[in-house]
Amino acid sequence: MNELEQYFEKNDKRLINKYQHYFDVYDRHFSKYKGQEITIVEVGVFQGGSLQMWRSYFGPKAKIWGIDIDPRCKLLEEQNTNIIIGSQEDETFLESIYDITGPIDILIDDGGHTQKQQIKTFKILFDKIKNDGVYLCEDVHTSYWLSYGGGSNRMGTFIQFTKKLIDKLNAFHSEENSLQVDSFTKSAKSIHYYDSIVVIEKGIITKPTSKMTGHYSFNEKIKKSFLEKIIVRLIIILNKTLRIFKLKGVFINKMLTILDKG
Repeated sequence: MNELEQYFEKNDKRLINKYQHYFDVYDRHFSKYKGQEITIVEVGVFQGGSLQMWRSYFGPKAKIWGIDIDPRCKLLEEQNTNIIIGSQEDETFLESIYDITGPIDILIDDGGHTQKQQIKTFKILFDKIKNDGVYLCEDVHTSYWLSYGGGSNRMGTFIQFTKKLIDKLNAFHSEENSLQVDSFTKSAKSIHYYDSIVVIEKGIITKPTSKMTGHYSFNEKIKKSFLEKIIVRLIIILNKTLRIFKLKGVFINKMLTILDKG
């Protein structure tokens, strides 16, 4: 049981409502920030219990900001913990958050949990997170709940939206004009999926490079014959055609192995 879960189990302060497996996810991605002068923004204050939990976990140096649409939450402010009142569906409001908080180290979306809110909050605030910061959206199981317009592989859900981010993460390797390197590719170090949680760790990302060191252990066939080069070219053309229709491609190495045996 980590420190966050211990706090939760012993909590006799403001109300906290969390799935039990969340605490390991929090600790895995947040522990490096403990005791540091960081800025944390949590969308969704509820009863204020999680803000007190973050204060206990990160320590007195952390600057904590809570965001909620309920004006009563303003009463939950404490030393170095401030509440901003506004709707995460309001783009103008979301754009104004950075002017108030400054650069963000950790952004936690625990707000209204609708597809529109989660997507809009990500689109506007992800770039406001520092280069080494962390974005975490929880309760994304609403992407599967009918009451929230969810469903498996359903268009418009937050989960479907984040699946496209996987492609962007790998865009440096794309051979298609439809998938180009963008600001997300250059700033997302990793994407982590957990039950009901999506975490994106940021970093300054440059085009990956590959190199080899050491000596061959076996004799390798380095040069392709003229016939092999022609076959490779034909397979590439075939795969390009199949790709247009999103059909399964032909694996080049497997084809060449078959030809070698023939």
